[in-house]
Amino acid sequence: MKDSWKKYTQIGLVKRIVTGLIIGTIFAIIRPNLGTSTAGNVLDVLKLFGSMFTGALKSIAPILVFFLVMESLCKHKEGQKTNMKHVIVLYLVATFLAALFSVIASFLFPIKMTLPPIAEEINPPKGLDEVLTTLLLNIVDNPVRALSTPNYMGILFWAVLIGLALKKASESTKTMISNFADATSSVVHIVINFAPFGVMGLIYNSITVSGIEIFEEYAMLIALLLGTMFFVALIVNPIMVWTQLKINPYPLVLACIKKSGLTAFFTRSSAANIPVNMELCKQLELDEDTYSVSIPLGATINMGGAAITISIMTLAAANTLGVEVDFATAFVLSVLSALGACGASGVAGGSLLLIPLACSLFGIPAEASAQVVGVGYIIGVIQDSAETAINSSTDVLFTAVADFAKKAKDGEKIDYKRLLSNVK
Repeated sequence: MKDSWKKYTQIGLVKRIVTGLIIGTIFAIIRPNLGTSTAGNVLDVLKLFGSMFTGALKSIAPILVFFLVMESLCKHKEGQKTNMKHVIVLYLVATFLAALFSVIASFLFPIKMTLPPIAEEINPPKGLDEVLTTLLLNIVDNPVRALSTPNYMGILFWAVLIGLALKKASESTKTMISNFADATSSVVHIVINFAPFGVMGLIYNSITVSGIEIFEEYAMLIALLLGTMFFVALIVNPIMVWTQLKINPYPLVLACIKKSGLTAFFTRSSAANIPVNMELCKQLELDEDTYSVSIPLGATINMGGAAITISIMTLAAANTLGVEVDFATAFVLSVLSALGACGASGVAGGSLLLIPLACSLFGIPAEASAQVVGVGYIIGVIQDSAETAINSSTDVLFTAVADFAKKAKDGEKIDYKRLLSNVK
């Protein structure tokens, strides 16, 4: 059994996941020909694989964030300098720019969609005041309930408070917290190794329920979303890197996309991708006191991909319903999308329920905005994967930019070529 597992894990994760995608697609295509036969019912078990994988990620991710943030803060020693202010500014600016350029893209390429029937009742926030109130209440939510919901803002708040309170604890207590964090990271790695089976189940379920034709119907919407995400990842973010470091940004940008973005694309969870990002930061020889906080924090507030999804889906809904949108109002949407994205959950599909909030800015009724959320789930296999890839890869990118900028300011010579050669 150990030998089989070892051989399985030695195969590249991306290769295994692509294989799962192909198998799941083939089974989904032949499923209608099997009807209610035993073979057809057996194939339907694949749906369980997808549900189990998604459930495992959603279950372990909150615990991972809680222990990693708590560990990094309780181990922080007085006098240690971190670069968190610079990292947070980069996170927020990048998220806003992502929202702004998605609004511009929507004006250049207006999209309409066919809205499906509402699958279930959705009760989205009805206004900004309600969202802010909910946000504040979520921050001080019962920590046990925050972990089980999951409520990431509450998790982050209590992890910070407990971590700071434990700074004066004994070394044995800090070691125990560190062991819990390491153990949780190991569990996440195990779950990710089962991603090929989960992805196979997810793609099988999506095609058998919605049919391949549904992707054709929303091809233009997917193209706009992906095109904007690629533009932000390969044009906007590199420009931000260049303004900070004055070097060719693409080797660093592409290294982050290759190492972090690809894994996040398939796991569809920024929170679950934290161990991958931690390892990448270590390979880039970044300051551990900074990245041990900035990476878990980024999985919660650095959500450029989510801002793109919220903005484009909202303006597509406005176009569909014939709502006139001027650029000034669309600019307000950029700000609202960026703020909303910062509170999006770090797991698969976390940004979709924030779409009704943005739709309310244009007076779009709740029933219609709920239908837009339904469209989001239909295209989520592609959209959410690309969104998570941007979210997670930029956690490392902007942490690295802040770290390198600080070292350069302190007069330290940085061998970028050597550092990037460490990335495997």
